[in-house]
Amino acid sequence: MTTAPYAALRPAGAGAPLAPVGREELLCRLERALHTRGRALLTGPAGVGKTELALAEAGRAEARGETVLWLATLPSDREIPGASAAALVASVAATVAWPDLGISRPEAACWVFDELPGPQRTAVAMLCREAPLDAGGWDPIALRLGIAQILRTLTGRGPVLLVVDGVQHVDADSADLLRFAFHLAPPALRVVAVETPEPYGEAKEPHRPEDPHATHLWVPSEADVLLVPPLQADEIAELLIHHRLPSRMAGRIHRASGGNPRLALAVGRSLADARTPVHHAEALTLSGRARDLARQLLGAAPLAVRETLLLAALALRPSSTLVRRAGRPNAEADLAAAERAGLVSLAEDGSVTFTAGLLPSTLVHDACWAERSAGHAALAEVVDDTVEAVRHRALATDSPDEDLAAEVAAAADLARRRGNSALAAELALLAAESTPGRHGTRRIARLVDAAEEAARAARADLAMRAATDLLARDAAPSDRVRARLAVLDTAGQGLTGLDEMYVHAMEDSEGDTALRAAVQLRLAVKYVLADGDPQRSRAAAVESAALAASMGDPRTAAQALTVQARMERALGSPDAEAVLAQARGLELAERPLGIRNAAQILTIRHALFDDRLTDARDELNALLPLVQRRGSVEDAIELFATLAAIESRRGACPAALAHAGQALALTLEAGLSPGPAWYTLALAETAGGSFARAASYARRSIQASEEEGDRVFLSRSRYALGRVQLINGDVAAALETLRRVQADERAQSTVDPSMLRWHEELAEALLAQDSGDEALAVLDEVRPVAARLGRSTVLLGCDRAYALWLAAEGRTDEAVELLTRTAEAFGRAGLPLERGRALIALARVERRRRRRSAAQSALHTAASVFERAGAAPWLALASETPAGTAGETSGGGSGGEEAPAALSTLTEAELRLARLVSQGASNQEAAAKLYLSVKTVEARLTRIYQKLDVRSRAQLATALRP
Repeated sequence: MTTAPYAALRPAGAGAPLAPVGREELLCRLERALHTRGRALLTGPAGVGKTELALAEAGRAEARGETVLWLATLPSDREIPGASAAALVASVAATVAWPDLGISRPEAACWVFDELPGPQRTAVAMLCREAPLDAGGWDPIALRLGIAQILRTLTGRGPVLLVVDGVQHVDADSADLLRFAFHLAPPALRVVAVETPEPYGEAKEPHRPEDPHATHLWVPSEADVLLVPPLQADEIAELLIHHRLPSRMAGRIHRASGGNPRLALAVGRSLADARTPVHHAEALTLSGRARDLARQLLGAAPLAVRETLLLAALALRPSSTLVRRAGRPNAEADLAAAERAGLVSLAEDGSVTFTAGLLPSTLVHDACWAERSAGHAALAEVVDDTVEAVRHRALATDSPDEDLAAEVAAAADLARRRGNSALAAELALLAAESTPGRHGTRRIARLVDAAEEAARAARADLAMRAATDLLARDAAPSDRVRARLAVLDTAGQGLTGLDEMYVHAMEDSEGDTALRAAVQLRLAVKYVLADGDPQRSRAAAVESAALAASMGDPRTAAQALTVQARMERALGSPDAEAVLAQARGLELAERPLGIRNAAQILTIRHALFDDRLTDARDELNALLPLVQRRGSVEDAIELFATLAAIESRRGACPAALAHAGQALALTLEAGLSPGPAWYTLALAETAGGSFARAASYARRSIQASEEEGDRVFLSRSRYALGRVQLINGDVAAALETLRRVQADERAQSTVDPSMLRWHEELAEALLAQDSGDEALAVLDEVRPVAARLGRSTVLLGCDRAYALWLAAEGRTDEAVELLTRTAEAFGRAGLPLERGRALIALARVERRRRRRSAAQSALHTAASVFERAGAAPWLALASETPAGTAGETSGGGSGGEEAPAALSTLTEAELRLARLVSQGASNQEAAAKLYLSVKTVEARLTRIYQKLDVRSRAQLATALRP
């Protein structure tokens, strides 16, 4: 048994802890159950996070000043009568102190026990082995009453929370004692029991009662039993980030762990500890701690259950019927026991799904060849599908066989025609591996087919396996190139670290014009994503298009022209639309295999950049049948991400959130890098969800993009974060983030300001920091480019920022006129959120002019705009009194009262500093808070004193009062 005061489990001064990742709602339910019923039972499989949840609740109770008792049991406690009750008494002695009595812990504990009558004190002493046992043992009635009295005495001094961690290990005698004590305890005693169910029906000891509730500390009801479920894929990503582990493979880690936090962290740590970084196209490192945890979960099962589970792990579509027919007559009972243990889930039709991918992987990994072969042979005899039967026969065979390999290749073709691309990829590789060595040419051809099939199925691991096998053989240069291209096509955003593969592909494509065109196309993508060099990307795309055209390859030419058009747009070239039209013409003649990197999707994105949102949505709707009929997972992700961006921009906020959520779910399920999907969610959350969640998603996207070396989405994610920081009023952080965006975009030679609209945000952040000249310089730099390229809505964004500059210069009449025109223009352009933001800016300026009615009218109109769009965070922002910046918290406002007239002379940055100083901040503290130098704070305070005609901080505080 383990006894420890709760304070010893947490660092001193840590304060009330936050809810564990993904458990906010569950923690609220736990607190409600304790408040209404006084009891709560947390149950779920091992490693799912029950103890973490109990720790969070204990921390909150401790922060409220409650006494917390923590009782952690061990499996051996079940065999020792009274062990858990004795541990509880020991924890009282270790935990309790009465500060108002001025006595130490041992003396306090003595005081608690001295309250007991003699027989009860003697029985408790015997229980704790502090007194010799009589021949007849302790008095059971006295002991019951003694334990109950100890808890009553504790609660007499204030509320008590008792956590019993591992209630399934409580011995029968202790369970009886605690049940009685809880029955008599006052409401001030609240109890949390943490239980890991025992699924395999261990035999009962003779002295253990048969009552199903005998080992419970109370008779649980639905109201106080809380099942702790696995985490969702997005929550696993947040968990990895919280523990400073790589998050770019969050989807694959979620599949491997089944959402079990302990397993997920073990897999994440194995990736972090790998000698070389695990690439997106490689299999996850499932060794060490992760594999050991899976063995512990499986090892608790009886041998018969494990043998049944091995057959299920070997099957393609496991079911209880299939496993029974394959030689496990007790399959249903074994699988039911495994389900109770949280290893599998069983559907109504008997189909079996492992709760974590690590479990079947470990079963197969640890089984010997004879066991695996026998299992596959048995399954081959009973499956009702010819494709699956061939697969099992091939996996049951240890020696290559050409006839069998041909059958497997035919099965792969059949799976492809059925639309099961993942199975087709697996079978294509199996066909190659089943080909005898004497048929070397045929094996190489099948490896090439396998690599390309894996690329179509987005199975990066299979593509890498096929390519690795092929490159170790005496393959022709063209075959080596095709295999390498397949790996590159499945690498997603993670192109960093693949330079050697590009180099070898270029060498092997020498003299083969068609292959050289394909390699140059992949290089064009790499140069922009991994290297951040659009000019070099454009050059590679131009060469690829020319080579493909010379070989009569319209498909490759169209893809290359599409990349070229994208780069032309970024570089501000007027030829971008003409190049895109050329690519689109080739696509109409030669339909692409998918929409990723297709001219049609780029046409839609150009319409999005230009705010031709109706055109963009109509074009995208035309693509829906193509994606639904033959699109890949990556096609669907591209579709939903683009839809989310369009709906965010046009103010259809609920739809934007739904599409962004679909893009993320598909991304994580496919095991692709989540950086782009998190960026899309950051935009959608900024529009209609929560600014806090938007910032969280943006930070995640930044981390994932840094891990992948993705320059494009790194810059975009920083922009999304900086924008939210500015809106929230965290100007110093926003300025730092947006300056990094400025540096990123300049390093990438990006010219077109419509693709990432950071200029207006940076200008506003600079104005808020009292850097008007620099803000004006940013606007003066971007205006001519936007005008030359015809980016009219970019100019409107600049007008909004310029109006704020006018207001900062005291030219408020001009600012109001310009903001009014800008808001109307945004409305005509079909951009409601931008219109509402301009109206909020107008309200701020009107407030500075002391035109309260005009300010309230602007805010009311903005609120109506946001309400119609479903823009929840913006609606909350518009509902605040415009006392400061648009993103200033309500605590920094004036509470709705009219500000003193002199305050209208202060800039936003001066007003922020004045409030900080008036609240007692020193110059050094204000400088740290605002990310300024102390000299800058001193100079700004001097200007504030002059404008308000005050001479001290006390006078300043008086001047700021409404």
